Amino acid sequence: MEVSHLKAWKKEYSSVTWRGPYDIGPIRAAVPPGALVLDVGCGSGKIMAPLLRAGYNVVGMDVAREGLLMVREGERIEGDARHLPFKDSSFDAVVCYDVLQHLLEAERQMAVAEIKRVLAPGGRVFVEVFGREDMRYGGTAVEPHTFRRESGIIYHYFSEAELLELLEGLEPRVESRLTRRVFRGEEHVRHRLFAAGKRQK
Repeated sequence: MEVSHLKAWKKEYSSVTWRGPYDIGPIRAAVPPGALVLDVGCGSGKIMAPLLRAGYNVVGMDVAREGLLMVREGERIEGDARHLPFKDSSFDAVVCYDVLQHLLEAERQMAVAEIKRVLAPGGRVFVEVFGREDMRYGGTAVEPHTFRRESGIIYHYFSEAELLELLEGLEPRVESRLTRRVFRGEEHVRHRLFAAGKRQK
């Protein structure tokens, strides 16, 4: 059954172009070229493209077909992070950027359990989410630190401790990244948390 806040992404990708790409330095430092990588919530391919150019075999999966249609390279699969359509221990690495923050608490737990399931023993995981100091924090509250925007999309803002707990069992290391910009005389803060982990053998 399709959930309304996930369905909202179909409309979002119909009207917004997400541009990138992301920095893949941390991935390249931990995962050898040629590895099979799953990009959960690949969207328009901002992570897929540089990974493919760096010599990785990448499968991109997203809940919104509209986003997948923007991906120009690599294998694309329409799917749900809560129920990954892959066999156990299928991937050498899993990338999950800007996805978990758009799920409710129970869904976040489901998604991480699925990531653990499809990750091969010794495989690496890379996660990026919004932090609580982000200037966009707020909206119509639906759960603690979780808000629904007018678009219908869910936004959750993590603490470092919460992200560590969610990724328990993956030996995660979390880095807080704050970006400050001045716009029209006012300071605006973007806050992201980056986590890298590894499935135990």
